[in-house]
Amino acid sequence: MKNIMEMKDFYFTYPKAPEATLKNINLNIEENKITALIGPSGCGKSTLLRSLNRIHDLYPGNQYGGKILLKDIKNRKMENILMYKKEIELIDLRRRVGMIFQKPTPFPMSIFDNVAYGLKLAGIKNKSELGGRVEKALKEAAVWNEVKDRLKESALGMSGGQQQRLCIARAIAVEPEVLLFDEPTSALDPISTAAIEELIVELKERISIAIVTHNMQQASRISDYTAFMYLGDLVEFGETEQIFLNPKKKQTEDYITGRFG
Repeated sequence: MKNIMEMKDFYFTYPKAPEATLKNINLNIEENKITALIGPSGCGKSTLLRSLNRIHDLYPGNQYGGKILLKDIKNRKMENILMYKKEIELIDLRRRVGMIFQKPTPFPMSIFDNVAYGLKLAGIKNKSELGGRVEKALKEAAVWNEVKDRLKESALGMSGGQQQRLCIARAIAVEPEVLLFDEPTSALDPISTAAIEELIVELKERISIAIVTHNMQQASRISDYTAFMYLGDLVEFGETEQIFLNPKKKQTEDYITGRFG
């Protein structure tokens, strides 16, 4: 197993919370695989996902400890991302570990500028290179044919499914190593959901993926590994087929079979 991220005794506490929201999490994200985080509402799975690129740093007072290791692909070594301090380092981290949220979050600008935004931040100014990178990302996100004739139009005029694929294009344009998906299809219709799922499976060929989902069928359809969480604890982790067909913990079996949750 080749891990791209590793959590070691990781804990997280929100401000004024009486106890840790996440407790001593030990979990690995494997390279070029899809890892699903499942569990009932409030179990900590979205909190854990957002810890993986330090989104929580945007809000003061959060506390965390332990280690979250991210592999430096070039140097083939692991580095603790909880040691990142400077703002520029966090910007670089969020380029390397991109995030797609539950509700599509297009910027109030043109379709082209949405995808080019991160590229410009990275210092790419050549118009020809920008155009090529934007087109490539939109094609990889399976939305190019729908928007190629209206790249200068506002992204806010796109449908919900198109907006979510645009956000994926914006994330993959800067060539991340990991993509985090926080219930990316919960606000979408079945056709858009199927398109996003197909896209996620295609992306794992070159990007490692972690996805939070409430949809048991979705987790079983697209993920290679599944982690079941409950009340801030990681109850069970393993290959998806094993988790769904032969869970080792009764708590996992009860959740998957609908006895609680």
